[in-house]
Amino acid sequence: MVQKQQSAAGLDTEPKKRRRVGFSPVDTGVEANECIKIYLVSSKEEVDSPEISCVTPVDLNDFFDGDGKIYGYQGLKINVWINSISLHSYADITYQSTINGDKGITDLKSSLQKIFAETIVDNKDEFLQTFSTEKDFIRNMVSNGEVIHSGVTDGSRNNAVVAQSDLQVLRMEIGSPNAGLLYSRLVPLVLLFVDGSNPIDVTDPDWHLYLLIQKKEEKEEPYRIVGFTAIYKFYRYPDRLRMRLSQILVLPSFQGKGLGSYLMEVVNKVAVAENVYDLTVEEPSEKFQHIRTCIDISRLLAFDPIKPAIDSAVQTLTKGKLSKKAQIPRFTPPLSAIEQVRETLKINKKQFLKCWEILIYLALDPIDKYMEDYTSVITNHVRTDILGKDIEAPKKQVVDVPSSYELEASFVVFKSLNGEETNSNVQVDENKPDQEQQLKQLVEERIKEIKLVAEKVSKVKI
Repeated sequence: MVQKQQSAAGLDTEPKKRRRVGFSPVDTGVEANECIKIYLVSSKEEVDSPEISCVTPVDLNDFFDGDGKIYGYQGLKINVWINSISLHSYADITYQSTINGDKGITDLKSSLQKIFAETIVDNKDEFLQTFSTEKDFIRNMVSNGEVIHSGVTDGSRNNAVVAQSDLQVLRMEIGSPNAGLLYSRLVPLVLLFVDGSNPIDVTDPDWHLYLLIQKKEEKEEPYRIVGFTAIYKFYRYPDRLRMRLSQILVLPSFQGKGLGSYLMEVVNKVAVAENVYDLTVEEPSEKFQHIRTCIDISRLLAFDPIKPAIDSAVQTLTKGKLSKKAQIPRFTPPLSAIEQVRETLKINKKQFLKCWEILIYLALDPIDKYMEDYTSVITNHVRTDILGKDIEAPKKQVVDVPSSYELEASFVVFKSLNGEETNSNVQVDENKPDQEQQLKQLVEERIKEIKLVAEKVSKVKI
């Protein structure tokens, strides 16, 4: 091996200094949920006021790339103010210092624009001016809207800070003048407060906005959007239309006042008046499903044509110990009742089956006496929902069996007692205890939901 020789002069020189290698400091970041607060305000005096409480949005971490954290800032605080009159927004961003760590520095402006888009205003003074310069925005936007309902509804209760005499529901086709612009300003509210929702296609004329407006006669008082819902109409063969409710929101400052029920009752009236095939809801949240079911139960209790079917189901359930029987009847409504409810009330089959369980519960008196049998019925329903099959109907099953005659062509045919299909080979489920525990938990949750609805409906009746 040939080695490079050092010169004599090289031996006398000072040793070379080692080059320092810099490492970026570790930045653990901060979750968006921890440093961002959202405020809905209706006047410039409310901006920065300590008396205004922040509202709780959905998971803000979802709007930030990767792990939902913001990097590069020490002591970061972001207060976002939303003008509930013009729907503009302003982000007040403060921090102690920046640090260009191993994750870089998050571009806050582009991240916030993912939520607020063109509604966000860079300058605070400009934002404060929108309370005066755009105070008639809602009034102007809905001027061409179709008035669907004004004032009180049949089933609504007036426990809101908004007098129902000041309420109005207007309908706007998304392709109509102003509707697209109005919805574009509503999109940030959809993203922030409607979990898992995405903006609708404003180029599709089959979308309609139903806007719940607080409207006062005084000219100086601005219109306010209390809530809204987006509904899609689509064709059903051969000559009917169906309505699908996709998004519904009551603004946080108006929630808990019965206004969601108010809006839903108006939508139900429209479905009946326009004789659509039925009304469906796209992936309802638990909270909205509870409100919807309470409304539908009240309507069904006043619907006389199904009362004989309810009485018949209750009579069968109260005869004996169903929980001791090997096969429990399904206790589903007759097809004629399902059709009558759909045609008259526009309640779809899936929703009616949920309501049917509650109608039976309400009709059992005393409920404690029959609770064990009722629980057996609900267990049967939940098990069927999980399996996706009707466990009551017997079905023929083909099962391969070992045979010395011909291994590939031996089988037996039998009719299952509970109608459950099996795999090609009968196997013992080693996880059955776990499945039974999960089933029990699901049944308990279903019964809890039933009791909550029954309790609320009973209070309204009183």
